[in-house]
Amino acid sequence: MPVLIVGGYLTNELRKVAIKEAEEQQSANLERVKDRLMELFVVPIELSNHVMVDYRLENIINQEYESVYQVVDEYWKYQTLRDYVRMYNTEISNLRFYTDNSTLLNNWEIIPLTEEIAKEHWYKQAIANPGSLNWQYIEDETKNNQHFLSLVRRIDFTPFHTSGVLVVNVNPNTLHTIVSQETSLVMLVDDNQNIISSNNNNQIGKKLNKYIQLKEVLAGKIGSFQELNGGDARRVYVQEVPLQNTNNQLRIISVVDEDKIISNAKYFGEMGIILISITISFALIIIYIVSRLLSSRLVFLSKKIKEVSQGNFNVRTIIDGEDEIGILSRHLDSMIRNTKELINKVNKTNQQKSLLERRQSEMKFKMLASQINPHFLFNSLESLRMEAHSLGAEELANTIKSLGKFIRNNLEVTSEQITLEQELELVKLYLEIQKFRFDNRLRYVFRVDPDSLETLIPPLIIQPLVENSVIHGLEGLMEGGIVEVKIELNQHILDVKVTDNGVGMDEQTLAKIQTMMNEEDEEKVTRLGLRNIHQRLQIIYGNKSGLRISSKQGEGTSISFSVKVGGESIV
Repeated sequence: MPVLIVGGYLTNELRKVAIKEAEEQQSANLERVKDRLMELFVVPIELSNHVMVDYRLENIINQEYESVYQVVDEYWKYQTLRDYVRMYNTEISNLRFYTDNSTLLNNWEIIPLTEEIAKEHWYKQAIANPGSLNWQYIEDETKNNQHFLSLVRRIDFTPFHTSGVLVVNVNPNTLHTIVSQETSLVMLVDDNQNIISSNNNNQIGKKLNKYIQLKEVLAGKIGSFQELNGGDARRVYVQEVPLQNTNNQLRIISVVDEDKIISNAKYFGEMGIILISITISFALIIIYIVSRLLSSRLVFLSKKIKEVSQGNFNVRTIIDGEDEIGILSRHLDSMIRNTKELINKVNKTNQQKSLLERRQSEMKFKMLASQINPHFLFNSLESLRMEAHSLGAEELANTIKSLGKFIRNNLEVTSEQITLEQELELVKLYLEIQKFRFDNRLRYVFRVDPDSLETLIPPLIIQPLVENSVIHGLEGLMEGGIVEVKIELNQHILDVKVTDNGVGMDEQTLAKIQTMMNEEDEEKVTRLGLRNIHQRLQIIYGNKSGLRISSKQGEGTSISFSVKVGGESIV
């Protein structure tokens, strides 16, 4: 439908343009004829100007002659009018001068006035309008009374108070040449409706109303008019020839059948219909092909989506092409791949959590299987503490008290998260016990950000690191052992670092431990506590989390990790 509307509109506009161009072309043709006529009329006008100042002619006309010989002698000496005709024979065909000097002879150039000539309307009009240029379609008695378009002008001889009438005939062949170059019918018409010249020779000398009946044209109006001629429409174009100092009117009239004018418009209309038909057919074919391609690709995509909805994430949905369907298929394929990876990741995480829970259950079972009655243990430790206190061994009493709290806290550990403050209390109890054991060989330092104390972390996540530093780092030292626990909270990132100045490790041992932390087989693990903490961090905070260990032999060891509070580790 849009194609039909646009096509119809364009066809109609092209038709209008064709008609407008045809009319403009016709106007241009008339303008060209007018310009050439004006160039032609310049010669008769200029010749009449020369005659007005021709003093020899003035003397000839105003002299009284006593004999025929005198007249013939003067005519023989005066050849100017004949020379004008010979020199400008393309523009004019004859030139004659009428005078009332009865002593002159008629040599067809200078003609004494007769009663018949004096009664002619053109002669009367010229005499009545001195100084005007009169263009008349009149007979020339010197040319077998043939009609010519002539310039008729009164010539005054002021010194003699006399006058005459100059008649200059325009060359009809030149007029015919000008109008015959046009393809349409063109006529030159005077104000008496005489057809002066035409590219149809049969019309020359006839009256205009024999061929055109339009009142506007016959009334001398200018412009473009439509006329019905026997049922056929035709356009009549009328343009005036701009003559100066004249009482007459010359018009150029062109008659064109409307079929010729709109022939190009009809051609454009027919071509428009053909092009619209071809365009619609081509569009329908393209629409059919594109719809088949789109539907086949959409059906393929729909089948793949159905397979995915049934749980098959191994399908590939990529469709070639840079259109929306191709882009959609690639996005869908990427989404399926990401979903599959996410499911695998969730499954792996669940497996790791199950493994961790199973290991924790096994550890609790082993502890329960091997532990003695807690009440008996706590009562015994309390008895030992009181005995040490009664003997004045306050340090021993405090150590036994710390041991009891440490054991109680370990037995009360669950899988729920605890605050950092609770974890550090357990670490402090452990270090107090070890300090009693190592005496002056162990000191510890806590550098803890107060804002981090309420942070929730998994239980027993720092104490084993401290235990590792004491057992593996400081046991070989005789004195000066220091364990530093440094905890900072920066923009929701909790940084935990346990450092000792113990014996340290060489690069080979360090590499072995780092490899061991990712080992699944417990029989191959020598640092089980570190491995468990490392894997717990990865399970809880993601695979990118875990312990970072750095050590130099003879300088000590540093173990650290960073976790995002309430989320995954940034490491």
